[in-house]
Amino acid sequence: MAPRASNGTLVWIAVLVGVLIAGVAAVGYLVYAGRQAVSEPRGVNLDINIPRPPNIPPDAPKLPDAPIPQPK
Repeated sequence: MAPRASNGTLVWIAVLVGVLIAGVAAVGYLVYAGRQAVSEPRGVNLDINIPRPPNIPPDAPKLPDAPIPQPK
């Protein structure tokens, strides 16, 4: 039997088909990802109304100033 001469050709065809499939997949991903435009962040407007507590303690008493040290 004579050796087959097309073994190298079949490998190159398989590599070419693989590269084409990977290229089509990459282009498809880029097209799909390009459709998802980056939107501007939406601002949040919060208005929080908190009632004051019913029993607000009076201001604390003021402490007297510390005496100034006298030199010896």
